[in-house]
Amino acid sequence: MEKKKQNKSRYISGLNGLRSIAVIGVIFYHLFPNQIRGGYLGVAVFYVISGYLITDHLRQEWQSTNKINFKEFYLRRLKRLYPALLAVLVVSSAYITLFQRNLLTNLRGIVFSSLTYTNNWWQIRHGLSYFDRFNNESPFTHLWSLGVEGQNYLLWPIVFFLLMMFVKKKKHIIQFLFAATLISALFMGFLYTPGSDPSRVYYGTDTRLFSLWLGNLLAFIWPSTHLRKDIPLKAKHLLNLFGGVALLLLGVAFLYLDARYRFVYYGGMYLISFVIVVLVAVIAHPGASWDKWLTNPVFTYLGQRSYSLYLWQFPVMIFYEAKVKNINKNLWLHTLIELILIFGISELSYRLAEQKGKKINWHALKMAGKSWFTKPTLTLATLKKAASLFVIISALVGIVFSKTESTTAEQQAFQERLAESQKLAEQSKNQGNTNDAEKDTTKEESKKPESVTPVQLTEKQILAGQTLSITAIGDSVMLGATAHLQEVFPKMIIDAKVGRQIYDGAEVAKELIKENLIGETVLIGLGTNGAGSESDFDQLMAELGDRPVYLMNVHVPNKRWEGDINQLLEKIANKYKNVTLINWYEVSQGQTAWFEEDQVHPNETGLIDYTNLIAQTILAKP
Repeated sequence: MEKKKQNKSRYISGLNGLRSIAVIGVIFYHLFPNQIRGGYLGVAVFYVISGYLITDHLRQEWQSTNKINFKEFYLRRLKRLYPALLAVLVVSSAYITLFQRNLLTNLRGIVFSSLTYTNNWWQIRHGLSYFDRFNNESPFTHLWSLGVEGQNYLLWPIVFFLLMMFVKKKKHIIQFLFAATLISALFMGFLYTPGSDPSRVYYGTDTRLFSLWLGNLLAFIWPSTHLRKDIPLKAKHLLNLFGGVALLLLGVAFLYLDARYRFVYYGGMYLISFVIVVLVAVIAHPGASWDKWLTNPVFTYLGQRSYSLYLWQFPVMIFYEAKVKNINKNLWLHTLIELILIFGISELSYRLAEQKGKKINWHALKMAGKSWFTKPTLTLATLKKAASLFVIISALVGIVFSKTESTTAEQQAFQERLAESQKLAEQSKNQGNTNDAEKDTTKEESKKPESVTPVQLTEKQILAGQTLSITAIGDSVMLGATAHLQEVFPKMIIDAKVGRQIYDGAEVAKELIKENLIGETVLIGLGTNGAGSESDFDQLMAELGDRPVYLMNVHVPNKRWEGDINQLLEKIANKYKNVTLINWYEVSQGQTAWFEEDQVHPNETGLIDYTNLIAQTILAKP
């Protein structure tokens, strides 16, 4: 009788509510990273739930049969996850092949790594950043999380079997799992480098496994079939209190815990995963009220479709925003359209891929294959098959013929100009520690355009520019203007880099100060590549002190963070008396002829106006 009681599995409907919160957090993190700063933590929620449910079912199977049917386990996982994943890969690849061929680069590697659940390591190996939405534009970036989960599905049943066979005692298994989660969290802290892109530790299986294994651990401590509904009222109130506090902490983390904070990687994500464990435990307990409170038609609907919603949100955003040249014009309308598309396509994916995928077997596949050739009559069904075949062939063409590197002649020329600018920028830093003879020799090594000194400057301003001690810190937009800026400010030291984020600024300034390369005046050009926070600039300003600082705002019409960044920069300029805002956004409005094809980086014409604006602002003051 006891064994039967233990093996009677219980459906925990409240977990759909938690899944709903998680997937909405992730979607809105990608839509509004400045407002929902911790929405990325939705992935940790999925991991804890997954670890708990998988291990809970494995324990029930072991208690019933004293063995694990590995074949059935892996087949269930494939039927659950693969159909929707295949759908998003095939449809997205077909769309890229037909309508957005700039994304064909590395498509074969992306698809193969996604299908083998190794995409997280593929992105790490290729140096791709989760946080750089400008240079790492891909509809498949978010599939890294499926890699971590898929690898765990492959590994964990084997580890579970070995633990049950050879360790046996629950106490020792719990100790082993807890130690393993701590080691994973320590790996995250050890491998994280402050001031650099955290994508390696964000993507790594070794550094993210603790969330999944904390869920595994909970299943040993808190098995769903051993929890009683009838508990003392005081215990019920206590459980509800713990659940409420955990949900509140998770909500606060979703709103405020920016993925760029050091705390996240020095134990913060581990602590949040532990908070999620408490919340899952309370929801799973039939004696508490949170299972009922998180069960409603909306949450049930969203929770059941959370996997499809997660899969489709990023492709929809990337494809849609690429076609809208100025996303910041009517931003809320575009956001609403994106949400409608995400939910509509996810519903189709849920019905046609997820639901039907669960019923797949070899006989059904065989019969479906035969029907393609035995029913040639022109019907609605055959038209659907023809459309499906067209999509599949288009996807295969794109996947097979994709290149590891693919650039147009214009893009190649632009990249070469950036490379030349990078040399000049490095030489400007070397000038700070070389004599005049060395400076003259070094300058000849890289090409500079003919004089571009702005004609609007007076002779007095030109002389002032030639003697001004100034340092520029920027991203690729400022990097492209290196030669032009040095025509006006020959003593300018430029530290600019492709892909640089706002949160890099303080570390760059600290290093320049250490090397005695910070001038009396500082020019800042950051914000092209993604969102930032006021605290990022506070740290930067703390390093720069009372020096006059000139802050360039951004022209990024095709990225949704443009408005947020420019509002933030205006706020910083008003906050600090020594900061002057240079309004590149306002000057460049409507000037499409000033920019490269991405409408972000100034071309030769735009660089003259970019330099003019900087020079006029800095040299306007006596």
